[in-house]
Amino acid sequence: MSGNLPGRLPDAVIYRRLFLFVRPHLRRLVFAIGMMLFSAAFDSASLTAVVPLGDKVLSQKQIVINRPLPPLLASLVARINAMPALRLLNILVAVLVVMFIAKGLLEFQRNYLVVDLSQRVVRDMRNALYEKIQGLSLDYFSESVSGHLVSRVTYDVEVLRGALSHNLTNVFYQIGQVLCLAAIALFINWRWALISLLLVPVVALPIHRIGKIIKKISGMGQQKMGELNRKLIETISGVRIVKAFSMEAQEVARFTQENFSFYKIMVRVQKRLLLLGPFVELIGACGAAFVLYYGGKEVIAERISLGVFILFLGSLISLVKPCRRLSEIHGTNQQALAAAQRIFDVLDWPVTVREQSQAVTLAPLARSIEFKRVHFRYQETEVLQGINLQVKKGQVVALVGSSGAGKTTLVNLLPRFYDPNEGQVFFDGTDIRTATLSSLRRQIGIVTQDLFLFHDTVRNNIAYGWPDAPEQAVIQAATIARADEFIRALPQGYQTMIGDMGMKLSGGQKQRLAIARAILHNPPVLILDEATSQLDAESAKLVQEALDRIFIDRTVFVIAHRLTTVKKADRILVLERGRIVEEGTHEALLKENGLYNKLYCMEFLPDAL
Repeated sequence: MSGNLPGRLPDAVIYRRLFLFVRPHLRRLVFAIGMMLFSAAFDSASLTAVVPLGDKVLSQKQIVINRPLPPLLASLVARINAMPALRLLNILVAVLVVMFIAKGLLEFQRNYLVVDLSQRVVRDMRNALYEKIQGLSLDYFSESVSGHLVSRVTYDVEVLRGALSHNLTNVFYQIGQVLCLAAIALFINWRWALISLLLVPVVALPIHRIGKIIKKISGMGQQKMGELNRKLIETISGVRIVKAFSMEAQEVARFTQENFSFYKIMVRVQKRLLLLGPFVELIGACGAAFVLYYGGKEVIAERISLGVFILFLGSLISLVKPCRRLSEIHGTNQQALAAAQRIFDVLDWPVTVREQSQAVTLAPLARSIEFKRVHFRYQETEVLQGINLQVKKGQVVALVGSSGAGKTTLVNLLPRFYDPNEGQVFFDGTDIRTATLSSLRRQIGIVTQDLFLFHDTVRNNIAYGWPDAPEQAVIQAATIARADEFIRALPQGYQTMIGDMGMKLSGGQKQRLAIARAILHNPPVLILDEATSQLDAESAKLVQEALDRIFIDRTVFVIAHRLTTVKKADRILVLERGRIVEEGTHEALLKENGLYNKLYCMEFLPDAL
């Protein structure tokens, strides 16, 4: 595998890259932040109503602030002090009702904006992830487990969505509240306020350290969720095997064990998140106790009115809530950073099979396909060694050999599922690495030994790659593949849903649908990798007859372990340990008494060995 693999990203880089997903919705974000800051100022301002309520209405005393006031504020205090208590009460009640209605509307609007923004961001992120996964080379999938990929697209992105919707809703609002409340406290008595606010650094360091632990444990949890998804996919896809071997109880036990491990990890995360709130409140209580003692003495000495003192004390106590929320936000941010790292691991994974910027459109095959000195390694294992091969247009070439000889790898180089480590593959003298992938792959039809059908109708599975194919063309392809008869016997014929992975069909039926799909594609080059391996003898004979007809004027590569299917090939290539060791027709190779003869005898004359 080539290319530099992605590594761990610094937090600042992750934040910057996350912002790239937010940037297309920047106007909405700015408006939401403005609403949050305005809402925070509005909420903090509503707290000042306690001053006229406590001093003038309930205590029937004058508002006293032991410091010079700005002219506008001094004028307002003077008017309130001169106002009758009952009239002031009526005004305060009306103002409070209006303020709470306005507060509710503001809160709804800001929350809706943030929820919509977070959904837009994760929508774009899921799209980017899926597009990247579709563009990755096959070597990535040989290294990765499908459950982990599913976990990134579902669980990890959902962690980010939760962090975005929760944190964006709160972070600017809470910061705005902290600034407003701190400003009120500093305005009333800056000395007391500063002494209380000096406790903030005492809180910050433990919160930072706990956050790092949360990030590490969250990464473990996300990895474990990938394992859970892998287990689910395996057991659901292999449900027939599980039931055939009566392994239901054992699989339940394994899943339960994995699920319990995930539960333990998530409890560890939540335990540390829950520690943050009480710790912040404890520090806040210490500051409040200090203010209560010294401020209480000031009220007793009548150097400050009760309402003003309550406002000061209330401001400091109210600071505890946004500080606590900010500490929780820090914790959930660490979870989000761990999730983002896993997402960017996929987005940053190098694509080994790339289309060149000046790639040419490959014309339909006219002369030959050629392999020149082709070597291919998978990690440290040499799979193909110095393959030199020329296949003329219209030839049927069979590849035989024992498992692991390199047959499938050789044909996988044709559509550029992989690129050779050394050497070149040519279509009519054009290096396929210089051609566009679409023009190359349009020329190649593939029926693999690993059958895959979509949870869709029979018709749409056959027409995959050509969704607008005429119905007559679909039926004709199915007829050639000897599939039309069983399709018409299905409940809804060609419109029958075949179930996940074609669960409603037999192995032979699925194989014939895959062949029909390749026939409809009508490619000049056809690759059949054990194309009749799932068929019974009768079906295999019928399909082989159909294949013989569509081989005309096509270049065909046939991989087969059953040598009866390759007898009519124009050329038979025998591979061993990544090399072509024999080549010829069926009759000629039998006469050579070499590896092909040995393979033939093992299949048809085992007692002679």
